[in-house]
Amino acid sequence: MASVSGVRGIVGSSLTPEVVARFAGAFAGWLIEGGGSGGAVVLGRDGRRGGEVVAQVAAGSLRAAGLRVIDLGVAMTATVGLMTRHHRALGGLVLTASHNPAEWNGLKPITGEGSAPAPEDAAAILGRFHAGDAAWACADHLGDIDADDTAAHNHVATVLEAIERVTPVSEIANRRFRVALDSVNASGSLAGPMLLEALGCSVERVACDGSGVFPHTPEPTEANLRSLCEAARGSDVDVAFAQDPDADRLAIVDERGRYIGEELTLALAARALLAGRSAAVVAANLSTSRMIDDVASELGFAVVRTPVGEANVVAAMRGRDAALGGEGNGGVIWPEVVHVRDSLGAMALTLALMTREGTPLSGIVAALPSYAIVKRKAPVREGLAERAYAALKERFSGGRFDEQDGLRVDLDDPPSWVHVRPSNTEPILRVIAEAPTQQDAERLADEAERVIASG
Repeated sequence: MASVSGVRGIVGSSLTPEVVARFAGAFAGWLIEGGGSGGAVVLGRDGRRGGEVVAQVAAGSLRAAGLRVIDLGVAMTATVGLMTRHHRALGGLVLTASHNPAEWNGLKPITGEGSAPAPEDAAAILGRFHAGDAAWACADHLGDIDADDTAAHNHVATVLEAIERVTPVSEIANRRFRVALDSVNASGSLAGPMLLEALGCSVERVACDGSGVFPHTPEPTEANLRSLCEAARGSDVDVAFAQDPDADRLAIVDERGRYIGEELTLALAARALLAGRSAAVVAANLSTSRMIDDVASELGFAVVRTPVGEANVVAAMRGRDAALGGEGNGGVIWPEVVHVRDSLGAMALTLALMTREGTPLSGIVAALPSYAIVKRKAPVREGLAERAYAALKERFSGGRFDEQDGLRVDLDDPPSWVHVRPSNTEPILRVIAEAPTQQDAERLADEAERVIASG
């Protein structure tokens, strides 16, 4: 899979050393073309087992292009973005397959500004990759490699500095929150507990050994987090957090052991950050819950919708000077920390909100508008998407259509929406529907799937 997010595949099958070297070389060539010959690139990996081999190939290719590699070892994607900016590097490269299973890996580029490349830049990098266009250096201009083990500490310090302006750290620490954390034994295993302890929390480590061996399917969905929910019910915790392998997504479980999901993460972060502000803008992709629109209506800020993909959200954020951005997969982008989805910032904002509200998380969630969201996958075949969009427009002719990314249809009775689009990371069509009740959401998703199948 090659997309705006980089490349991703199954190690030894679709993601071979040749593919890794070719993409790293293409990225290096793009950086050098921008005037960066002889500069540095920050490298990090999400910690999954076998990732060190992919890292060695990628580092070798970057060095072969004449770039100096600053190797963070296992690091969150957001940490690579932050440290790219910290080192004033030309760019960063994250070796991650995000939420994909253990046999997958991938390469995700980061710009010198510490964020995902803009869509046009991502397209230029992919063009070089497909053309095999790299810029290899001669023998006396090969790059060096240095290690940096301060990355997690720098990331945590930056989040603490930012959250102090929202709710003083001392006030959060005085609450002595009890927190369970599932880092799926990957990149969040160090920085996650470090941040929580700095915020005065006692931490129950559910899967934070850093081994890279996933104890369950790594996508932080309700079905995959049953053990975390059980831990929350049995341990008298105030909240439980779950990260994915590169820790750019955050799912939340309340003090009752109830999975409140990923869709609420952005809404809670916005409520924490933007309450009391006179004006603000939040960017969210088309597949994100309308809860963010309801919170916006209450607090008086504007929501800008974008195509799915972190690069698209960040581009909209930069264009509108947005205070916050994110996606309905639990990804929160807080530019005061870094222009990358960041579970550390999301955890800090959630705890700040709980501190300010002074009520259990379940009570905060109960006060928000309630929706049910259904996420499904449909097989994709050539030409299916275009035929499906046309059929959906005909079936839901009274709806409002947004065609920035696939097709989103908004309906008024009941207030609901369905979004159908090709995945950037898997060879599937994604079908996402949201409505006030589970039954309504299921019915809407069923109808969309029937229309797609008929195409």
